Amino acid sequence: MATSTGPAHEGADVDRGVGPGPVLGHGERHYSHRSGWLRASVMGANDGIVSTAALILGVAAADSSRTVVLTAGVAALVAGALSMGLGEYVSVSSQRDTMRSDIAKERWELENVPERELAELTAIYRQKGLSPRLAREVAAELTHRDALNAHLSAELGITEQTRARPVQAALSSAAAFAVGAGLPLAAAALTGTEVQMSVIVVAALVALTVLGSAGALLGGARPWRPTARVVVGGGAAMALTMAIGHLVGTTV
Repeated sequence: MATSTGPAHEGADVDRGVGPGPVLGHGERHYSHRSGWLRASVMGANDGIVSTAALILGVAAADSSRTVVLTAGVAALVAGALSMGLGEYVSVSSQRDTMRSDIAKERWELENVPERELAELTAIYRQKGLSPRLAREVAAELTHRDALNAHLSAELGITEQTRARPVQAALSSAAAFAVGAGLPLAAAALTGTEVQMSVIVVAALVALTVLGSAGALLGGARPWRPTARVVVGGGAAMALTMAIGHLVGTTV
């Protein structure tokens, strides 16, 4: 009679269509370490595709001049990438400042009121279900090994994987925006005005489909719902911008 050679949750991951993530020190695979750069990259690429395609389509619907359309697309790519990168840097820097403040507070408390901190850590592990004696032993062992990181992880959820990295987020977001924006811009540059708008729409929708699927798979999720969300939202944005561009072009 065959027996299972792995934990039950591994089979569950296979059933859900979730691929393996990187192996951690305790043998399990997780995806949360990707959350920082993955969020910034997906948001940047999505914004690049949708905003640039929508802008090009809006301008093309109002004025079919090839020069005007391409100029608008290049301006959208450069301005959007710079804005996205700066916005991510400022936002994540604020998050990092908050984390640093919490870390400084924990460090002060460990230096000045260590017994109170040990009791606090013990209480946390008691709330997790450990017996009072075992919770005390665990808290004491972790405190002896690395008190600051023990408190940051247990109290605040701050680990090496969740620390804010402004530069990484800014570069990921700006680069992803530029790549995403380059796709509809390339479609506009390589086609004539007669088929330009339809080609841009198709190129943008295909890019959004690839982005939604890739983002879901990198995050360990099923691709269908995230992909549909990205494609439907992007398509609606492009359609609305085209309608407004056409309306402005016929009235101005």
